Amino acid sequence: MHPTPPARTRAPRPGPRGALRSLLTVLAVLAALLGAGLLQAAPAAAHDATSTAYAEVGGSAARPEATLDLEYDLLMKSAWLYADAYDAKGRAEQLRQLGLNARAVSEYVTGRFAITRDDAACTPRTVGDADIRVRGARPYAVLTLAFTCPAGATGPVTVSSALFPDAESFVHSTRTIVHYDIDGGRGSQILTVTEPSVTAAAARGQESHQVREFFLLGTEHLLFGLDHILFLLSLLIGARSLRDIALTATAFTAAHSITFLLAACGVVEVPAAVVEPVIAASIAVVAIAGFWLRDRTDNARWRLPTVFVFGLVHGLGFAGSLGIDESRSWELLLSLLSFNVGIEAVQLGIILVVFPLLLLLRRSPVHRWALPALTAPIVLVSLYWCWDRVAISA
Repeated sequence: MHPTPPARTRAPRPGPRGALRSLLTVLAVLAALLGAGLLQAAPAAAHDATSTAYAEVGGSAARPEATLDLEYDLLMKSAWLYADAYDAKGRAEQLRQLGLNARAVSEYVTGRFAITRDDAACTPRTVGDADIRVRGARPYAVLTLAFTCPAGATGPVTVSSALFPDAESFVHSTRTIVHYDIDGGRGSQILTVTEPSVTAAAARGQESHQVREFFLLGTEHLLFGLDHILFLLSLLIGARSLRDIALTATAFTAAHSITFLLAACGVVEVPAAVVEPVIAASIAVVAIAGFWLRDRTDNARWRLPTVFVFGLVHGLGFAGSLGIDESRSWELLLSLLSFNVGIEAVQLGIILVVFPLLLLLRRSPVHRWALPALTAPIVLVSLYWCWDRVAISA
C-alpha cells in the first residue's frame, strides 16, 4: 500500500472583521479622494490648494519677452476685481472681462513678475490682447509682456516671480514653471517662495537641482491629480492578480510616457479641450469594464489595448501640466524624464498600498457589494468631470 499523502491545507482567509477593516480603509481613502475631486471640478470654487503659473521667456537679453499662463479666476481675484469678473463662465465672457479689466490685470502681473539685468529692473509693457486657454480642465489667462532693459546693461537676465503669494490667502505655495530661451541659452526652472528667481546663465550646470525639482513636481502632480488616481484605482479594481496589475501598469506607463515626451517636445499637439474630457471619460469606461468583466477569462484581451490607448491620452495631460506648448529643444529632456519618474514613483506607491487591500476584499464575503460600492462613485464623479470639462471648454 502506498502511504496516504498528507491533506493540503489552504492559507486561512481573513475573517469578517479583517475584511471589514480593509473595506473601511479603502472606502475612507476613496471618499476623501472623491470629495476633494468634486471640489476640484468647480473652477470658481474657493482655492484651498496650490496653483501653478507658467512662463515662457524668450527674445534677446536687451529686450526679453514673457508669455504668462495664469489661472483665470485666481488672477481676477488677486487683481481685486468684482465677482462678475472672476465668476465669469465661458471663453467669450472671460475674454470680455479681461478686456474690460486689462489695466488692473496688467498692473497686478507687472508688479509680481519681473525681469532684471545687472540688478536693474527692465521696464515691462503688455503686448496685444489677453487670451484664454484650458489647462487641466481650468481656464487660464494668457498674457504677453515685453521688457526693455536699461541701456548699457551687459549681464545675464534674471527672471523673478511673486505671483499669487500666500499673503493674498487665495492659494498657498504657488509655483511658477519658467522655460527660457534667451540669446541661445535654454533651460527651465521652478520658482517658489524660497527660490523666487532664476538667472539664465547661472542656471546651467545645476542638473541635480533641476532633477530634484521636476521629480517632486511629478510626484505632486499625480498625488494631487485626482483624475489620474481614480483611473489607476479603476485599473486596480478590475485586476485579478499581481500579474494582471503588472501588465496593466506597464502598458499604462509605456503609453503615457510616449505621448508625454512627444507632446512636451512639440512633436504632438492636441488641445486640452479635447484631452481633459477624454481623460475623465476614460475613468468611467475602465471602471465599468473592469467591474463587469473582471471574472472573464479573456479579461486581458480588452484591458491591455484599452489601457494603452487611454494611457496615450493621459500622457498628453501630463505634458500639459508642464506648460510646454511649443516645439522645444532636447535640452529639456532631463526635466521631462525627472517629472515622469516622479509620476511613476507615486503610481507604484499607490499600487503597493491599495492592491493588497483589494485582494483581501475579494477573498471575503463582502466583495459582492464592496466592489460595486467602490466602482459606482468613481463612475459618477468621472462623468461629472467629463460634463464639467466640456462646459468649461465651450
